[in-house]
Amino acid sequence: MATAEKVRHLKATELLDAVVDPGAFVSWDTEPQQPPLSGEYASDLARARERSGADESVITGAGLIRGRRVALIVSEFSFLAGSIGHAAAQRIVAAVERATAEGLPLLAGPASGGTRMQEGTLAFLSMVKITGAVRAHRQAGLPYLVYLRHPTTGGVMASWGSLGHINVAEPGALLGFLGPRVYEALYGEAFPENVQVAENLFHKGLIDAVVEPEDLADLVGRALDILAAEERVGVGATVPAPPETLDVRPSTVDAWTSIGISRRPRRPDLRLLLKFGASDALPLNGTGQGEKDPGLLLALARFGSQSCIVLGHARPLRKDAAGMGPGSLREARRGMKLAEELRLPLLTVIDTAGAALSQEAEEGGLAGEIARSLHELIGLESPSVSVLLGQGAGGGALALLPADRTIAAQHSWLSPLPPEGASAIVHRTTAFAPAMAQAQGVNVAALYANGLVDHVVDERDDASLEPREFCTRMARAIEYELGSVAGRPVPELVAARAHKFATLGAP
Repeated sequence: MATAEKVRHLKATELLDAVVDPGAFVSWDTEPQQPPLSGEYASDLARARERSGADESVITGAGLIRGRRVALIVSEFSFLAGSIGHAAAQRIVAAVERATAEGLPLLAGPASGGTRMQEGTLAFLSMVKITGAVRAHRQAGLPYLVYLRHPTTGGVMASWGSLGHINVAEPGALLGFLGPRVYEALYGEAFPENVQVAENLFHKGLIDAVVEPEDLADLVGRALDILAAEERVGVGATVPAPPETLDVRPSTVDAWTSIGISRRPRRPDLRLLLKFGASDALPLNGTGQGEKDPGLLLALARFGSQSCIVLGHARPLRKDAAGMGPGSLREARRGMKLAEELRLPLLTVIDTAGAALSQEAEEGGLAGEIARSLHELIGLESPSVSVLLGQGAGGGALALLPADRTIAAQHSWLSPLPPEGASAIVHRTTAFAPAMAQAQGVNVAALYANGLVDHVVDERDDASLEPREFCTRMARAIEYELGSVAGRPVPELVAARAHKFATLGAP
């Protein structure tokens, strides 16, 4: 892995030139109001201004990124290592609060060693008020995007540098809580190499992507296209034209036949649904808390005119791959929180042969994570649609199911256990799996009759034989159902959702 020192990193003005549409940046900065200064500190500030060409360690303002107006806060590392003192903190807070008042998305580009040591504890405490301003911005339903630059450490990394709805970083950036020089001075040895590097943080699920500066504008533009205010819940929401699939009814084949079809290796999965069905999809990565489980995909996406947060099972790419673990559901709950904060509908996609059965899954709290996922979804303060795409075995499937509307592929299914497991419990052999599947009512015909499934997408006769066409039909159904719930008041949706699941199967 390349070390950060081999790469030239952009100054604040250079980053603004790279990301903002030409001539579109307008500064919000006024003369910095410094605290009482010692003579030595005053000299440090004067040298920093001369050396950097900036009047403080952050530049704030607004500009257009791919035609959308965005507020920006960008660190200038050459001004006292991008450190945050009283004046810089006040500038940041003022910019965040102005962005919130004007209803603007906010892009932050920190590059900082953290708290300004010359100002001590009061400067350190300023991270709290910056965090408070960011929290208010997020609570207003406004996107907060972070581009972590080299280096970002200390109090900045531990506050506004880690709070983005989306957190990405430049290649090779040094990112961490403890600066390596401090570690070496305290402990007399070098910090392990390549731990605090952007690429490692991505691998660990701490950030969403590693992005070259010249690619940042495209990423921000795509994200904001999906998060566009006019498409959000309750703001000009319109229901798309009814798709032909509204007239589709469940397949008449028996449950075991559908299960066999759902297990075919070439059956389209969530990856293909996003590839063929979504007009755009921006993948996110991990829980943001040092955990990344390949059993789940999380993304911002748009299906036709409808934007959403997508989270769903990722079919294993190898037969020996582990099942969905507890980390998947912790990542899923990140997606649920994003949907609530950004006021976007949530789309969950169920396609799993079952959760992981292992010591690691048990010790990682799988049962508790399933419970917490159900708890969040049944009371989710956002519209929701779930999709039964293929297999739906056990608690791993149930954990993503509760939603306002449920779409099902004709040969999908939902069962407490794979039918072979149910047969083994009841008959002490797997030989009765076909009969158990039929008796348990696992297929779409039974789920539709009992009121769980609202919308069926035909497979003609097997989605694996027509993956692109099937994904296109499914995407249209998703767009319609997202639109059907997006304009309804959230309290009404939450009450109706609870009633639906409380009365399933009732005469």
